[in-house]
Amino acid sequence: MSGEKRPSTSQFLKVALEATQKAEEVIMHYYSRSITAESKADGTPVTAGDTEAEKVIIETIATEFPTHGFLGEESGNTCSKTPYIWIIDPIDGTKNYVRHIPLFATQIALMKDNKLILGVSNAPILKELLYAEKGCGAFMNAQKINVTEISKVPEAMICHGGLRYFNKKGILANLYDLVDGAYRSRGFGDFYMYHLLASGRTDVVIEAAISIWDIAALTVIVEEAGGTVTDVYANPIDRNTNSIVATNGVLHQNILRCFQS
Repeated sequence: MSGEKRPSTSQFLKVALEATQKAEEVIMHYYSRSITAESKADGTPVTAGDTEAEKVIIETIATEFPTHGFLGEESGNTCSKTPYIWIIDPIDGTKNYVRHIPLFATQIALMKDNKLILGVSNAPILKELLYAEKGCGAFMNAQKINVTEISKVPEAMICHGGLRYFNKKGILANLYDLVDGAYRSRGFGDFYMYHLLASGRTDVVIEAAISIWDIAALTVIVEEAGGTVTDVYANPIDRNTNSIVATNGVLHQNILRCFQS
């Protein structure tokens, strides 16, 4: 991790960071007590922390940019005809949050003309605030970060999402073959794997089931840290993406080949 300081903050990033801070206050208010969750239609949990944090994020951004659209995990799609769309996951890792496991974070991304241009990922318990804008580099707690330069799978650490999703897509055997030849593999889950990747603490992240709000902000951060991000079939990330391979860039083609057989 470099000691280089980040450049001056754009208005987009300034507002995103402000919204992130306000969301943290809401999230930590509920985290300090017993957390109750309800099940959404898809069976995933939602808490008052999720819904209230997303509300304050949208209100903060909309005050500054009233014509922008929003795509939120909890509030759904409120996008207008504007080229600017904010993609929000107020608590990535709600299941951890409910159980007071400290691996949860707020994700805020900005898309312009269907291209991701900004990402913020804030993990309050871990005290890791990562952010990036296209062309400006990636930063953690105001310090510039970069991916590793490891080029061989036997020397690489690979992080992965839930195994059952690989099984559902028929690529579990591919994952097993890959990690069997790697230096190390761990299934940390959710945002944290991407924090590790962008800051040079792991080399590859693979998930077989994601939604765009899970990875929009993290995609910008990893790419600005020098990494490469696609789905498992080498397609670029867009709002319909449902799987992901994120790497230090050097390893990317080798990793993708493992899922093409």
